[in-house]
Amino acid sequence: MATRILGELSEVNDVSTAAPTTRDEITEIPAPRPVARIRKLSKAFGDRTVLDGIDLDIARGEFVALLGRSGTGKSTLLRALAGLDRDHNGELTVDGDIAVAFQEPRLVPWKRVHANVTLGLRHSDTRAAGRAALTEVGLDDRADAWPLTLSGGEAQRASLARALVREPDLLLLDEPFSALDALTRITIHSLVLELWSRHRPGVLLVTHDVDEALLLADRALVLGQGRIAREIPIDLPRPRRRDHPRFTALRNELLTELGVAVEEGNT
Repeated sequence: MATRILGELSEVNDVSTAAPTTRDEITEIPAPRPVARIRKLSKAFGDRTVLDGIDLDIARGEFVALLGRSGTGKSTLLRALAGLDRDHNGELTVDGDIAVAFQEPRLVPWKRVHANVTLGLRHSDTRAAGRAALTEVGLDDRADAWPLTLSGGEAQRASLARALVREPDLLLLDEPFSALDALTRITIHSLVLELWSRHRPGVLLVTHDVDEALLLADRALVLGQGRIAREIPIDLPRPRRRDHPRFTALRNELLTELGVAVEEGNT
């Protein structure tokens, strides 16, 4: 075995003494194609410009949080990505299927939960796919329930199941946790991370909650005056803790960028 290894090393040394490879002979590996690509995206309502030349890539499996003050165009950008608003200028492409979960679950009250989850779904066994998605979000025992009998957290779980049953390449989350109480929100956060880790779609989360962005995302974007004013990588190990010194530093950085005064005791 030692002789074989030495022989292989000798061959490597012989190669290293040969003429160097020219740059033209090096084959560069292309970067992976992003699941979403936006270039110079602009949108105006009358004489008011909401999006002003946005450039953004979202990688496959990347979790991106989009923050900004009310009226800065966060949901407008998400709706453009979802294909719900095509009245804009610029280039926007999504490589794959898209699913959206909104702030309101938007469940149809006259259909049972499993029928809501599979509404419009094309699948060889729609009911089985719906049941599997409901099991993933912990609602398998509520499949035959009526939407109005669900709690707020259960309704949002059903909304997530409806998005995930489509196995999207890009998952768009438009403030889906804002109406939940604090304890339910913590539970749903953990569920979203678990589902994201399992399925690995690209995710764009629109949120007003700085802590939520830091707990969930790989990267935080701050939208202001129609442009991405700041991009902050969230270099924290998972699972994340709010008492981590780096968490506090990133929170203060984001709050400052959003124009929120940070108390001295929080620096």
